[in-house]
Order: sequence, then structure tokens, then C-alpha cells
Amino acid sequence: MKQINACGVLLVVWFIFGSLSSVQGDLKIGFYDESCPQAEKIISEYVKKHIPHAPTLAAPLLRMHFHDCFVRGCDASLLLNSSSQQAEKDAIPNKTLRGFDFIDRIKSLLEKECPGIVSCADILSLVARDAVVTIGGPTWKVPTGRRDGTVSNKKEALQDIPAPNMNFSQLITSFGKKGLDLNDLVWLSGAHTIGIGHCNAFSKRLYNFTGKFDQDPSIDPFYAANLKKYKCKSLSDNTTFVEMDPGSFLTFDNDYYKNLLKRRGLFTSDAALITNATAKAGVTTLANSSDSVFFTVFAISMEKMNQIEVKTGSEGEIRKHCALVN
Repeated sequence: MKQINACGVLLVVWFIFGSLSSVQGDLKIGFYDESCPQAEKIISEYVKKHIPHAPTLAAPLLRMHFHDCFVRGCDASLLLNSSSQQAEKDAIPNKTLRGFDFIDRIKSLLEKECPGIVSCADILSLVARDAVVTIGGPTWKVPTGRRDGTVSNKKEALQDIPAPNMNFSQLITSFGKKGLDLNDLVWLSGAHTIGIGHCNAFSKRLYNFTGKFDQDPSIDPFYAANLKKYKCKSLSDNTTFVEMDPGSFLTFDNDYYKNLLKRRGLFTSDAALITNATAKAGVTTLANSSDSVFFTVFAISMEKMNQIEVKTGSEGEIRKHCALVN
């Protein structure tokens, strides 16, 4: 696949968009039109009613969708509680997630409307999209028909979810295992335009980068000094949080990419995007483009991601409660 550049961005975008729109496997738009015709409306209306009063919830709901899809595919295995083995939600990358009760409340409404029909996997996919739209972000197509997984493993979450301390090579490998490429890595990383990160996910960059109590030389010194002074005041701080896109962490825009070029990416994985020439070219294109270009490419990669290793047909089940296997 061609990588994105300033001259050919829209041609590449619409070529990929057209290809993806026609290939959706066993999923389809409007899967519940006959079995539960009000399903997507119920989800959308609930999100539109509550997210404006809790806009900071959009980011963790989107992150929950990411983390779910990277482990066993988009099958809502992240929502399961631990039983005989520890579940994904107990893994460190998922410890700071919020919104499980939000998903549960929507599931309850759908079970009243049409019991045993709408999967938790589809609910999570639709909620992530609708939450982003509600705060002014892009929309994307969410074909439905996913079924819920019955296995959730903490160890798999630790292995498969891309970590904030990964370098570029590790990120490419992690995304590649899920059928995602360099473009997807650059475009999906734009999700960091909203939300927060906790100090323990990046403070090593500030205080002990190579084990010699040094600072990551790739981070802007002014930015690092401010983080040390006002936010992460010690290496042991594991409670303080920091905006991932300073100044606009509630606004879905391309400022994230502008900050990367200023060497103000919060995580090592953010900074890694400008350590590779092709990825940096993509970052530069998005930083110098309108938000609408970012929205378009983000939507393309979300449509690709939300179909990772989905369970359909007779696979899995339709859970009655999202936290419990039937």
C-alpha cells in the first residue's frame, strides 16, 4: 500500500476508502434492522444524552474499543469479569479504563427492547463511534453482526495491547499482527488528541530514561520541565494524570500531530512516530492539513480496526450481561 504524502493524500484516502467500503466480511450495515430495528437509535440517543454532561468519558470509551479489538479481536472480551482466570480488564493497560457501567446501562436498555439479540461487541463498537461524534469528532461506518467472545485472559492483554513505551519497530510489529499497517499506526495514534495519560506510563522519560537518572533527549526540554514542575513531580507518581494533547484534550483535532513535530508527544510510542521518515511524513501531512483530512483518514483506519478478527455466525454468543459469559 502507498504511504501517505502531502501531494497524494486525498487520492490515497479515497482509493482505500472505496476498497474498504465494499469489503466487510460477514458484518453488514443495518444487521439489526429486522431483529432489533431500534438498536442503533437506542445506543445513539443514550450517548448523545449523557456524553455532553461527561465529555471526558469519550476518550476511555474509544480506548476501550481499541484495547478490546487488539486482544482476540473485537469481541467484547475486555468487558468480561475475572472468573477462574484473571480477565483482560485486570491487566495494567486496562486498569485506568472507565465506562464499563456506561456500556452495561446501554446493554440493559437493549435487553428490554429485544432480549438476546444485540451483542456487547457491537454495542462497544457503536458507542465508541457515537461518543467521538458527540464531542465533535469524525464519524465512521460500523457494520454490525459481531458476536461476543467467551474467553478473556489478562496475559493476552499484556502481550497484545500496544504499550506506551514501545519504539517504532515494536509498534509496527504490534499493529502488523492485527492486519494494520504504517498508515493505520499514524492515523489511529491520532486518538491521543483526546484523553489523559497517567504519569507512571511516561515518567521514565523524564527521570530515568536509560537507567542513569537521565531525561529522554527526544522530548522538548521546555515541555519536560513543565511536566516535572507541575504534573509528574517524581518517578514514583502513579496517580497524577496529564492531558495527552495539552490545551485541547477534549477537542478532536489535528493538534496532536502538531505537538509531535514540536517533540511534545507524551508517550515514547507517540514520539516514535517521528523517528521513521515515512511515518514522520504522514505526521507532517496531517499537522499541515485541515481537521477534515485527519477525520477522513482516522475514519478509514477505524473501519479497518473495528473488523479485526470478529466473531460472526455461530461463533461465540450473545451475552445477556456484558461482564458475564452466559
